[in-house]
Amino acid sequence: MTDTVVRKPRRGHQRRPVWEEQPTPVGQALKATLLTLLVLGVLFPLWVILVTSLSSRETIARAGGLVVIPRGIDTSAYETIFAGGAVTRALWISTLVTVIGTAVALTVTVLAAYGLSQPRSLGYRWLLAYFLLPFLIYPPLVPKYLVVTGLGLKDTIWALVLPPAISVFNLVVVRGFFQGVPQELLDSARIDGASDFRTLARIVLPLSRAVVAVVGLFYAVSYWNVWFDALLFIDRNDMYPIQRVLQSYLLAGQAPHTSGGTTGVTMPPTEAIKMAVVVLTVAPIVAVYPFIQRHFIRGVLIGAVKG
Repeated sequence: MTDTVVRKPRRGHQRRPVWEEQPTPVGQALKATLLTLLVLGVLFPLWVILVTSLSSRETIARAGGLVVIPRGIDTSAYETIFAGGAVTRALWISTLVTVIGTAVALTVTVLAAYGLSQPRSLGYRWLLAYFLLPFLIYPPLVPKYLVVTGLGLKDTIWALVLPPAISVFNLVVVRGFFQGVPQELLDSARIDGASDFRTLARIVLPLSRAVVAVVGLFYAVSYWNVWFDALLFIDRNDMYPIQRVLQSYLLAGQAPHTSGGTTGVTMPPTEAIKMAVVVLTVAPIVAVYPFIQRHFIRGVLIGAVKG
């Protein structure tokens, strides 16, 4: 009788699955080239926007529009758009809408997802079908406008916060994550006398930081980029969010309003002003994303894929 010797894989060198082919030098080179092109395709427009916003009139005229190679730094475009106060006020409105809207949306989504993830909840099947109905039938625009105006929310930040307060997609993702929490933990908490709110706050949420961070990012980006709702429900210029101001600068061709004392001062080129507003619009989301990037893939996959 002979003994069968099983060779263990070397430490630090994991065995590849039988269905996965061994990488070839050509394949790795193609992947590296493709990823490099994708990264350049994302970074190049951002670079052009940033450089153009910091370029002088002579540099932009020499480049014929958008600037690729910087020739000095000129911050007059940023000084001009901040001088009038419209952009500063719009940034404050967008920040307020994003913070309040994300907090409200996360609270509603987490509470609804937890209730729909528990089979013992009253009528949870009918409620789940009700929440999934917008996947098949999108709510019409006219009833939405009549409801918002009928409640007296027009020209207020609540007209931008409450209508998109819950996303069905985010609700399904969070519900799928909550269903993966071990039922034994929830049963033990109930045996110890914990209420549903205490169980959610002390057990479920600490285990769900990844999906909450990702869904919070989704809500924050959607609230920061709100434009169509602002076009429908906001008529006052002092209540415009930054995206509405950006639309007025880029599409409507409006010039920024400057404060007194700027008469006779040469205005920066229009291209620099437009690109400066774009930079101010994109920069906050770009700055926040790296802090929750490590939760992004894990939170989406665990919340959406079961089994």
